[in-house]
Amino acid sequence: MRVAYVDSSFLVAIAFTETGSAALAQTLNEQDILISSNLLEAELRAALRRDNVTADPSELLSSIVWVHPDRALTPEIKTVLGAGYVRGADLWHLASALFVAPKREIAFLTLDVRQREISEELGFATGGTEVES
Repeated sequence: MRVAYVDSSFLVAIAFTETGSAALAQTLNEQDILISSNLLEAELRAALRRDNVTADPSELLSSIVWVHPDRALTPEIKTVLGAGYVRGADLWHLASALFVAPKREIAFLTLDVRQREISEELGFATGGTEVES
């Protein structure tokens, strides 16, 4: 089964039909399960509003399984920061991915260069990954 955590940057690029967005959409379609923190929705909707895009992102968001941690993510945050510095929202996404997949058996999909570097340092694949279900 192919499972991936998707960062906001990935969906923003698709929503704005940036160069390469068709390939990004294909990468999403190749996953069996897409997961993310619900921070993704706020970031995506804010980006659309900032640029006065009236498109409704509901279809993009409908395939996401939302991560709802039931505790503070302090251990995951410390692990991420141990791998290097990232901004707060990027840190939250990486910590959420660690919460869901502490053995890093999923892919982490992002277009943010620094976030990708840290996700690789943590041991996440940065493309679709096969995992046992």
